[in-house]
Parts: sequence; C-alpha cells; structure tokens
Amino acid sequence: MTRYSILDRSLVRAGQDPARALRDTVRFARQAEELGYHRFWVSEHHSVPGVAGSAPTVLAAAVAAATSRIRVGTGGVMLPNHRPLVVAEQFGVLESLYPGRIDMGLGRSVGFTGGIRRALGHGPADAGEFGERLEELLGFLTGKQQAHPGVHAYPAEGLRPEVFVLAMGAGADIAAEHGLPMVIGNGARMTEAAGRYRAAFRPSEWAARPYVMVAANVAVGETAAAAAYLQVPEAWATAVSRTRGAFPPLSPAAEILASEMSERERGYLEEARAGQIHGTAGEVALALDDLVERSGADEVLVTMNTYDLDERLDSYTRLARL
Repeated sequence: MTRYSILDRSLVRAGQDPARALRDTVRFARQAEELGYHRFWVSEHHSVPGVAGSAPTVLAAAVAAATSRIRVGTGGVMLPNHRPLVVAEQFGVLESLYPGRIDMGLGRSVGFTGGIRRALGHGPADAGEFGERLEELLGFLTGKQQAHPGVHAYPAEGLRPEVFVLAMGAGADIAAEHGLPMVIGNGARMTEAAGRYRAAFRPSEWAARPYVMVAANVAVGETAAAAAYLQVPEAWATAVSRTRGAFPPLSPAAEILASEMSERERGYLEEARAGQIHGTAGEVALALDDLVERSGADEVLVTMNTYDLDERLDSYTRLARL
C-alpha cells in the first residue's frame, strides 16, 4: 500500500503574522497524526514574505514534541546553506530526543536572490558541491568521515535518521550514487528521473533498494470545482512570485478570482495549476493511482495549502479516507 505524507511550508495568510503560521503548522501536525499520515515535513525558505518556515530543524523539534507517532522531518534542509557538521549535530539532537521518528530531507537549493545568498554567505557554486557535502554529512553520522580527522558530530555519531535527497536537477543521480531514497515533484521529468534513479541506484547502509517519494499538490472536495478552488491561493502566490519576485501571503480565492490580472499573471497562474490533482474522492483516487503507476512511487508527499485552514483540513481528511 502506498504511504501518504504531508509537507507544510508554514505559509502566512493575508492579515496574519508569521508567528501564527508557525503555530498553525504545529497544530496541523497533530491533526495529520490523528488522520494517520505517515510523515510530516517542514521546509527551509529565507526572506520570503509569505513563508514563515525558515528554520526547519527548530520547527521539526516543536512538531515532534507536539506529536507522538508520526515521523517528523525536513523537506528539506538546504545543505549548500550549512556546514555538514552542524546539520549532523542538529539531526543528532532530534534523533536522540525522538528516536525512530526523524527524517533528514536534504536539498540543493540556495537563496532565491543575490541579496539572500550574500546574507547566507553561500552562492550557486555551493550547490555544485552538494554531493561532497552530503558524503561528509553521512560520514559524520557513521563516524567514518575523513575530511576533518578527529572531529565528531556528537550526539549524531552512530544514529540513523532516515535520509532523503530532494531530486531537483542532478539530485536523482546523487541519490542513486549514495544509495538514498529520493523525493521528486510531479512534473514533466518525473518518470524519466525516477527511472534513471532506479537504474543507477547503489544499495547502501542507508537503503537496500530504491525508494521514490513523489511530491504532489492534491485537493479533495465535495465537487471537483470546490477542490480546484482550494488550490487557487497558493497557485496565485506562485504566479505573483514569478512576476514580482516575492511569494506573498495567501489571499482568499474569491478575492483573487475577482481581481484584475494581466495576461502574464493569468498565464503564470494557469502554469502553477498545471499538474495539480483535484476532484471528488473517486476522481482523486483514480488520479493518484495513475500517478503512482507512472512514477512507481512508494510514497506520495502532499503539499496542498489554501487560505482557509478548516477547508484545508477537510481536504486532507477526505484524502486520508481514501
């Protein structure tokens, strides 16, 4: 049976502050656990007005403390922004406090703008060193790293959080080379990347076989139109980020659809909605069956956000019933 999990980026709603978004994430994690989802992940974004999730290991600790069974992790920590020793130590603390429940999802992205990259002290060149940093990080966990003789990542050494690579760009090849599970978006290159990953996968002490998690935006409603309506706020924020350079807080769908849009904005809105899955329970079940068949996914990571939190919970509840 395919597992279903949740990625929550702690998106801010219009008229609310980021602190409320973070508290809502912790509350949502408790609800996800009650609904039976397998994992609950948080993300890393910097200097984004509409995203409160900037410190994923800190937020993951709060989520783990508020729950008792669901796996908790990051989708992901952007390794180019951090030293492998520090990342290993942080996950060592998490795994020590919440043994058997921690996931370490790692990505290759750097800051969205030049200003953010300068503030973080890292740039595009660091993304190219992801493979080497990943190997160093894994070495700190196993105690076998050679880059810094005599240095140990306590309390991480000897612990085994589950490790995932977010497969953007060359991520699928890096995951295969290191024998790690991978996460890939439901996009045009999904099937090709998943096939390439499986073909090149090298079994490791972290995973004996390939494991593919597909991230998808999924909404379930009483009607297909109601489900599609839920996805408008996040799609619009994505379109705004493409045209104005900043992902804004989520606005109500009715307000968005009643507003004046340029042709460019409308085009980006439709582009953001492409590939999303929405419909009634029966329609979504068929669409997910097709997604799993095409990708061979072992797990689906659901990423849907909307303005109204009660409507979001209703969609996830309907999905859990499938």
